[in-house]
Amino acid sequence: MPTSRSYRDSCGMARALDVVGERWALLVVRELLLVPQRFSELRHALPNASSNLLADRLRELEHHGVVRRRRLESAAGPQVYELTEWGRKLEPIVLALSEWGIDAPSPPEPTSLSATSVLIFLRIGLRPDPAAPPIVCRLDLDGSVWTVHVDSGEVRVRSGEPATADISLRTDPKTLGGLMEDPAALDSALAEGSVALVGDLLTLKQLLYGVADPQRP
Repeated sequence: MPTSRSYRDSCGMARALDVVGERWALLVVRELLLVPQRFSELRHALPNASSNLLADRLRELEHHGVVRRRRLESAAGPQVYELTEWGRKLEPIVLALSEWGIDAPSPPEPTSLSATSVLIFLRIGLRPDPAAPPIVCRLDLDGSVWTVHVDSGEVRVRSGEPATADISLRTDPKTLGGLMEDPAALDSALAEGSVALVGDLLTLKQLLYGVADPQRP
């Protein structure tokens, strides 16, 4: 059931934790940063959260005005959850926590990694050369298509097909996250088919590692 527990502390931090401090709450916010999602999509992204627990967190976040529900296209369309304007103000906080947590110990296997997680990793983990030419990548993660645009040292990610793309990449979130941490694994991933590339390999290396040959100093 949804919780109404409070720290009963008037500090802004405590009041914030009254709203988003319950287990899984901030991960729900993370999943909604890039695109609205259905309940089933959130369950897929957070496989270790039970349906009842996830439903409780969503009800709490909706009650506090962090999340809202709406119908897509028409009253008969599927229902999705999305961040409110106030909820979206959590984005820099979630991104900062994600960047800080990269240096924390890894959890024991088996672990999960959602598409949103690895896309956030792309945004905060890539260090593109500001002087390098722009790159547009069509990224297929587990059947969902995203556009990754790198330009002037910045990385932008949005849902959907790009108008044009320099390269097209198809993989799964955990494989992509592993490649970003270990450039030496790229060749074997391409050979075994866990990564499918259409386009120039050097452009992919430029996208992921900021240099055409990440093995070079």
